[in-house]
Amino acid sequence: RLFSQTAHPEPKTLEIGAPAPDFMLPGVDGKTYSLKDFKKAQVLVIVFSCNHCPTAQAYEDRIIALANDYKPKGVAVVMISPNDVNALNYSELGYSDMGDSFDEMKLRAADKGFAFPYLYDGNDQKTALAYGPVATPHCFVFDRERMLRYVGRIDGREKTGIGKGEDVRNAVDAVLAGKPVNNPVTKVFGCSIKWSWKNEYTKKLYKQWAELPVNIEDIDVQGIKELINNTSSGKLRLINFWATWCGPCITEFPDLVIIDRMYRGRPFEFISVSTDKRNRKEDAVKFLKTQQASNKNFIFNDDDVYKLSEAVDNGWQGALPFTMLIEPGGKVIYKKQDTINPSEMKKLIVENKSIGRYY
Repeated sequence: RLFSQTAHPEPKTLEIGAPAPDFMLPGVDGKTYSLKDFKKAQVLVIVFSCNHCPTAQAYEDRIIALANDYKPKGVAVVMISPNDVNALNYSELGYSDMGDSFDEMKLRAADKGFAFPYLYDGNDQKTALAYGPVATPHCFVFDRERMLRYVGRIDGREKTGIGKGEDVRNAVDAVLAGKPVNNPVTKVFGCSIKWSWKNEYTKKLYKQWAELPVNIEDIDVQGIKELINNTSSGKLRLINFWATWCGPCITEFPDLVIIDRMYRGRPFEFISVSTDKRNRKEDAVKFLKTQQASNKNFIFNDDDVYKLSEAVDNGWQGALPFTMLIEPGGKVIYKKQDTINPSEMKKLIVENKSIGRYY
């Protein structure tokens, strides 16, 4: 499913007056949908959106409100995710706790309580190619005969709590009243569609990450205390204490590297601290290199691990792994002696005031 740019010129957005292209797409509710499933609707609103995009997330509540307010008037709202997950890289997930896979769409729909179909077009993108969205979210409003009457933005206020979906609501009101839509075409703003043939940047980025140096530095008790205090970084700090002989540590470490790659472009940093004996330092380095762990890595410079545990947290009994999430200024908002739940950690990070889901 990988295509060259020359094989796929930029898709053209559907023009006003054009009929709605049919589709056959799976929904997060386990059903498969096509146009005929909405044949009773007086107006059909199709919104191309996704999980990861901060702009798309900023409009989710407005889409929910649109669907709820207009359902009694015979308006059906459908949301379609057009993105190919293979063209989406971890650095583009810095404003979200979820990517755009079908399984993650199910989770987002449950989290937000979507009361409308949320459909997946990421496998072949045929529906997106037929409609031609250019960004998420991109809205298409069709009349009773399924002719396009409005295409563009939901409203012109990306920031949450300000816009109320005025543009799409005005369009729907006009179509319901049998009147022409004022400004039937508006510009959109948001994340670009992740077309399957546009994965060169992702491959290049992952290659660059793989080539970054992986180092480990000694750290003493005072250094550990400074890490925990987090007074000068200005970043949300995730610290993981681990060892090469700890099976759960080794198992969870790839998830921590993914978290680092997702949020390293934000005010966030991941730091690992090896508790291996000093004569096992090379083993720790070797493991970190296999993980492409180009984040900050330390190894405690004293074989007395009790000094380490006392410096870290009085409540830590010494079992590994041990993970802490610390706000700038030293407020510990998460600590766990055991493996983390990656999904819960991502949500905790992105919803922290230091990070956030929106621009």
